Amino acid sequence: MPFQALGLGTELVKSLTQAGYTEPTPIQTKAIPEVLRGSDVIGIAQTGTGKTAAFVLPMLQKLSAAPSGLTPRPIRALVVVPTRELAVQVEENVRKYGRNFRLRYATIYGGVGEQPQIQALRSGVDLVVATPGRLQDLMDQRHVKLGSLEFVVLDEADRMLDMGFLPQIRKIMNAVPKKRQTLLFSATFSPEIEKTAAEFLNQPHLVQISRRTSPAEGVTQFVYKVSKEKKVSLLIHLLKDAALDSVLVFSRTKHGADKIAKKLTDAGLTTATLHSNKTQGQRLKALKDFKTGAVRVLVATDIAARGIDVVGISHVVNFDFPPQPEDYVHRIGRTGRAQAIGDALSFVTPDDESALRALERFIGRGIPRKETGEFKHEPSHASETQRAYRPQERPRSGAGGRPGSRPGAGSGGRSFPARGEFRSSRGPSASSDAGARSDVRRRPDSRSSATATPSFGGNRRPGSFSSRPATPRTRRRP
Repeated sequence: MPFQALGLGTELVKSLTQAGYTEPTPIQTKAIPEVLRGSDVIGIAQTGTGKTAAFVLPMLQKLSAAPSGLTPRPIRALVVVPTRELAVQVEENVRKYGRNFRLRYATIYGGVGEQPQIQALRSGVDLVVATPGRLQDLMDQRHVKLGSLEFVVLDEADRMLDMGFLPQIRKIMNAVPKKRQTLLFSATFSPEIEKTAAEFLNQPHLVQISRRTSPAEGVTQFVYKVSKEKKVSLLIHLLKDAALDSVLVFSRTKHGADKIAKKLTDAGLTTATLHSNKTQGQRLKALKDFKTGAVRVLVATDIAARGIDVVGISHVVNFDFPPQPEDYVHRIGRTGRAQAIGDALSFVTPDDESALRALERFIGRGIPRKETGEFKHEPSHASETQRAYRPQERPRSGAGGRPGSRPGAGSGGRSFPARGEFRSSRGPSASSDAGARSDVRRRPDSRSSATATPSFGGNRRPGSFSSRPATPRTRRRP
């Protein structure tokens, strides 16, 4: 189905065409018409499926069709997100899709000076992307006026409505007009969160593409049972495999992330860290270095579990197993995005066993275990059970798409469009950063050479323990 069939106008479709996007994803197909009709919407879909565009596109359409005509321009649309990184990515999407509209946009988040943000608000903006803390600060200083608001979006809504952000969200929602359109989007949405959300919604339309607890389909999941003392050694051993070429490691604490990063650096592995104790400049540099491949491993707390859209993350490692199942789903969704595939490796100590059982009940299936022994050599081919957890027809995260695939499936590896909203039919993404590399990575195949695709890391399973050096993966320039 083309975008025109969803009710989007000529200028917006032109912007999408310029970006190389031709066909909407399922969440976009179902959500966009409902937003254009004026309905409140709850959108639930797996990570990496284009949820941001599902609310940005129809909002831009409606904002451009009926300009306010006031000077300075009042804020008419507000998108609230949990992290600074996500605020930046959503605004990049807004600017990309709205390039042919005469609308103004601004971001409001902490870690940087207030004055440029205050000046942008004084000049007048149509749409603001904000984190709750800085937004509330500027509201208290009377720099933010929400009386003309037409749209409110809570992105990563389950996180925005938990007890950490809920008091701030309630204060923000009490300041906006009662007559408004409210949109909530997330990959997970529990009954408890849905009950909380009801106080902000008016007869919402539910758009649900997957189970509310489903991890991304393209992610192969494994559990490694290991003692606390051996986790660093196990991680370093796994990283000897060159197939683990772009790895996001999750730590439960900021101090723990720094300790892990130091151990990896001492072992000769290029590593960066991302957590809330870092300055905004340090956070941006760490993310940029990871995106461009300047560092192979990014060690982060859960601020990286939502919003980071790094095309080409080959593996997510839960160094510290998450206590909440929802956090697990969002963490592993950083790989296997836009119909690519990836691996999620979780280290489980005896203390984590109850959390692991709770996770398996949550997602409705068991996760294959791998015994580490003392990091002994394992067979080069995955077992039938392991192979069953990986969709065989999909490219690795960051691989080019198949001819004729839907937009977003062919985004070039290690290039970084702002959130990977569509599956592009153009092959390597046109929005790649300068100097970004295109990585072609295919799974091993036991079929004849006439039909087999190139393997990565020789014939070994990604992440398996082997004493042999891995064959470098193929790299091609966009």
